[in-house]
Amino acid sequence: MKIRILLCSLAFALSAIPGLRADDGDTELQMKMQKMSENFRPLRNQLADATKNADSLAKVATIKENATAALKLTPIKIAAMPAADQPKALEGFKAELQKLITKLDDLTAALKAGKNDEATKIYADLGAIQKEGHTEYKASGKKK
Repeated sequence: MKIRILLCSLAFALSAIPGLRADDGDTELQMKMQKMSENFRPLRNQLADATKNADSLAKVATIKENATAALKLTPIKIAAMPAADQPKALEGFKAELQKLITKLDDLTAALKAGKNDEATKIYADLGAIQKEGHTEYKASGKKK
């Protein structure tokens, strides 16, 4: 009998863990940015290798998909601003994302053309855009 109670308690506790994870404060935008980051990091090491272009293109497509979805979302930092300042800041955020998306299109074209040296240079530009965007629009504090 005690074992059944223990096992039931354990099963209940384990079933609550996913609920705790989902409620860790991540917004939809943070999840999109995390997905972009997960695909962005490995690109640096594989862009020079033309044999990995198919995988690189898949990663770029995932980044672009999430960046495009992020255009419809508002960063926490902007949401916390006074209402009068939000439209201008949101416009800047969207412009920065659009710049990223345009550069991702350039990266896709370079990879499809087999121009991996050019793709590596474009990646560096993407890193600069990312850094600039995070400096301006990412809320300070929790970093993933």
